[in-house]
Amino acid sequence: MSHCRQFVAPPLSRREMLSQCANGFGAIALAAMMADGDGSANAASGNEGRSVTQGTHFEPKVRNVIFLYMDGGVSQVDTFDPKSELDKQNGKPFPSKIEKTQFNNIGNSLASPWKFKKYGKSGTPVSDLFPHVGQHVDDMAVIRSMVSQFPEHTNANYFLHTGHGQQGRPSMGSWVGYGLGSECQELPGFVILNSGLIPPGGLDNFNSGFLPASYQGSVFAAQDPPVSNIRRTEKTAALQQRKLALLKKLDGRVLERYGKADKLESAIANYELAAKMQTAVPDLMNVASETKETLQAYGLEDEFKNTQTFGRSCLIARRLVERGVRFIELTCPGGNGDRWDQHGGLVDGHSKNAKSVDKPIAALLADLKQRGLFESTLVIWSGEFGRTPFAQGANGRDHNPYGFSIWMAGGGVKGGITYGATDEFGYKVVENRVEIHDLHATMLHLLGVEHTKLTYRFSGRDMRLTDVHGHLIDGILS
Repeated sequence: MSHCRQFVAPPLSRREMLSQCANGFGAIALAAMMADGDGSANAASGNEGRSVTQGTHFEPKVRNVIFLYMDGGVSQVDTFDPKSELDKQNGKPFPSKIEKTQFNNIGNSLASPWKFKKYGKSGTPVSDLFPHVGQHVDDMAVIRSMVSQFPEHTNANYFLHTGHGQQGRPSMGSWVGYGLGSECQELPGFVILNSGLIPPGGLDNFNSGFLPASYQGSVFAAQDPPVSNIRRTEKTAALQQRKLALLKKLDGRVLERYGKADKLESAIANYELAAKMQTAVPDLMNVASETKETLQAYGLEDEFKNTQTFGRSCLIARRLVERGVRFIELTCPGGNGDRWDQHGGLVDGHSKNAKSVDKPIAALLADLKQRGLFESTLVIWSGEFGRTPFAQGANGRDHNPYGFSIWMAGGGVKGGITYGATDEFGYKVVENRVEIHDLHATMLHLLGVEHTKLTYRFSGRDMRLTDVHGHLIDGILS
């Protein structure tokens, strides 16, 4: 039977490989034992403790990513991009060309209600919304020149998470897991710590798309239990083990009958991981071993409930990094009346959202440094777009994809710098424009992955997270 020239034979599944191999099982067992060990033999290459590893294209700067997702669109001119010209124009008709907005309810120029203060040796200005995060600017690269291709939440969220503005593509955490494998056998490689708000666009923001289903994100809730059915319902562990053995036997017969199928392979892998998670997750979520000072620093004893909620997520994120989980995303708490999406009531909404995350994020950065994890972890803080420098109505701001701010910190990132610039009003990028694809390319680069080489054959084409785009943000790399 002839094949077209573009045909690429799919790789053998694990079970196909085992069924076709007659020898070498001793070596397989030895390899598994080596993978379960402390990995000291692989320490020089940065591969210690990995249970599944595809390898890197070059020496990685970091091993883990924590993505602090600020759902709704944080206002850049109220946080990390001060504009004195807005103070002068406050209350007057906006003096520059206005692009199409989401709701076209155009008000006058709106100065920031918050004051800015310079922090650290770098003197990076941060608004009064983030007094705790401001203490860490010397470890952060603030990017003031981000843009998005979409002004609407759902499509912008898909674009931020998957590099494509429509649903169905693999999330960045799935791509990282596919490219690098996992360092942890007991927990998923891609974990979402849901503090209360799933982004517009839903769980497709965390999906594996056309990648094998085993790479999809696993959502942990900020509650007890964090995952459904994490505690066995059987009276004894022995009874559960007998059920699992039967399930494994039945799955094996299905595979023998139908052969390779991603859904079957992924389902079996997920069942096996779930069994391990029943032991690992309760230990992960039990913060009783943390010191009182640590709990206080993260805000777990604050009066504001949302600070407690997000603080717990930040603390669990650090514990996930310690356990080798590759990609961790945190969502924002609910209960603030809205996301960072203040079409009205800017002062109330942004104040509550900042109060929820400011103290916990600062504690996370400090804790990573204190434990020697900062240089091996990349922390990204970003929303899907920014806000307009003119009012929507009287006291809100509309969506603005033409220029907004994010920050990055950790291994391989220059600290104490600002990169790029918007115009005098904080509206549109005028210097060092940064695309979402550039953010993804830079993230993969710090993980030791060349973004143009991380591909997956689908529908006759080599797909990648950055599509046919993406450049490194060289100015922030150390």
